[in-house]
Amino acid sequence: MCYEGHSPVRLRARNVTFRGAAASKIERIMRSRPWISRIVPMIALLLCVSPPMRADDRGEGELNPDPPKGIAVDQIIQKFAAKEKEFKQAREKYTWHQTIVVQTVDGDTVDGEYRQEFDVLFDDKAKRIEHVTFAPANTLQRIQMTPEDEADFRKLMPFVLTSDEIPEYIIKYVGQQKQDELNTFVFDISPKQIEKNKRYFEGRVWVDDHDLQIVKTFGKAVPDIKKKGNENLFPKFTTWREQVDGVYWFPTYTKADDELHFSNGDIHTRQIVKYARYKRFGSAVKITYDGQEVQKGQEQGGDKSQTPPPSQPPKK
Repeated sequence: MCYEGHSPVRLRARNVTFRGAAASKIERIMRSRPWISRIVPMIALLLCVSPPMRADDRGEGELNPDPPKGIAVDQIIQKFAAKEKEFKQAREKYTWHQTIVVQTVDGDTVDGEYRQEFDVLFDDKAKRIEHVTFAPANTLQRIQMTPEDEADFRKLMPFVLTSDEIPEYIIKYVGQQKQDELNTFVFDISPKQIEKNKRYFEGRVWVDDHDLQIVKTFGKAVPDIKKKGNENLFPKFTTWREQVDGVYWFPTYTKADDELHFSNGDIHTRQIVKYARYKRFGSAVKITYDGQEVQKGQEQGGDKSQTPPPSQPPKK
C-alpha cells in the first residue's frame, strides 16, 4: 500500500492530575451538582481500554515449548515441506473464486474501498487465467494499490512453504499448540536474506501434527519498500485453511486489520481475501468462458471435509 495525500490528525490523551485550588474547585462543583458524581464512574467505565484478545479467544490453546515426542524437529520440517510441495502442485489443478476487499478506516468509518472478484480458471489450452466477475469503482484515496499488493494477494497471503523454498528461510520450532480441535506444531519463519525484487513471508505457521500440513499462518509480506518519495507498506494478516478435498488443506480466508505507519501519519487498513468454490480441473464436466468450453472435474466442497478448520475465521 502506497501513501497518498495527508492522513487526519490523531489526538492522543494525556493523563492529568488536579491538585490544590483546582482540586478544591472541582470538589465544590461536584457537591453542587450531585448528578455529576453519579455519571463519572459510568464515563470511566466506558473509557476503559479492553484487554487484548487472549490466545484462547482466537481458538488457540496454551503454547507448550517442549520438543516433539517421537520425531525430530528437522524431520517435521522436511515432511511438512514435502507435503506443501504436493499441495502446491495439486492446487495448480484447481479452479476457484477469489474475492479481495481493501478498506481504509477513519475511526469507525470506512472512507475508501477497493474490491475485486475473479474466477481462477483455465483456458481451452489449459493455461491458468483470471476472469474478473465484479470490480466496482475504487474509492481508496489515502492509499493506492501497487503491483506488490496484487502479487501478495495471490501468492503470499495463501502462503505455501515447500521443500524448494526451505533453503531461503530460517525456521525455528516454537512449540506445540491446540488450534480448536487440532494439535499443531508451531514454527516461526523469516527469510535468511532478502533479494532485490523478491517477496517473502515473515511470521508464524501452525502445522497439523497428523497431516503435517500448514493449517494457519500469521505474519506479513516483506520487505516494506521505502524509497525517496515513495513508501509501500504491508499489513500483518492471518490466513486460515480448510480441508476441502479430504487430502489437502486449502486457504479459504485471509484477514488483515492493521495500522500502516507512513512517515506522514498512520493509516488504518482492513483487508479480506476469500477463496471459495474450489473445483478440480478435469474432463468430467464442462464450463464456458468467453464462448470457449473449458474442462474441469467435480466440485470438492468444503462442507464435505471430515476435519474441522483450525481457529475458525470470523463469519463472513
